Amino acid sequence: MFRVGVLTVSDKGWHGERQDRSGEVIREIFSGAGVRVVNYDIVPDEKNLIADKLTEWVDEDKLDIIITTGGTGLGPRDVTPEATLSVMDRVAPGFAETMRAESLKKTPHAMLSRAVSGIRGSCLIANLPGSPKAARECLESILPALPHAVETLSGQGGDCAAVEETSYENSP
Repeated sequence: MFRVGVLTVSDKGWHGERQDRSGEVIREIFSGAGVRVVNYDIVPDEKNLIADKLTEWVDEDKLDIIITTGGTGLGPRDVTPEATLSVMDRVAPGFAETMRAESLKKTPHAMLSRAVSGIRGSCLIANLPGSPKAARECLESILPALPHAVETLSGQGGDCAAVEETSYENSP
């Protein structure tokens, strides 16, 4: 299985003024899927602190996936996307696009999300909203693709065409 980190970005959470419910939801979903969360932390909405934590978890702790929650909106302190972009080697926009598309089915406010997703080294990083409900919905929308993403990033992924043929063999 793969190694996951959950990073909550929240000034109030950092100062102990708010319980981190979205981080709890994310850990619960991974646990239910048999995935072990090996790193968890809360940082304030500070670009350099977010970027430093992402870099540490990828470069030193060798995580396969990092899921952030919070700081993806339009507010002046919402800098998670900028911090994530600053440490990424390549973008992987399909994850963020999928989350927004699924969220738009539930609320027009989903279009306010500035979440990004991408790769640093062999680690996938994806930003989720800070709302526990939205974090759940977004993670559940991308969860089916995460194992194959990790396999592909690690160089262990098989032939994508073979995966496609197997996935669609029962389609009309």
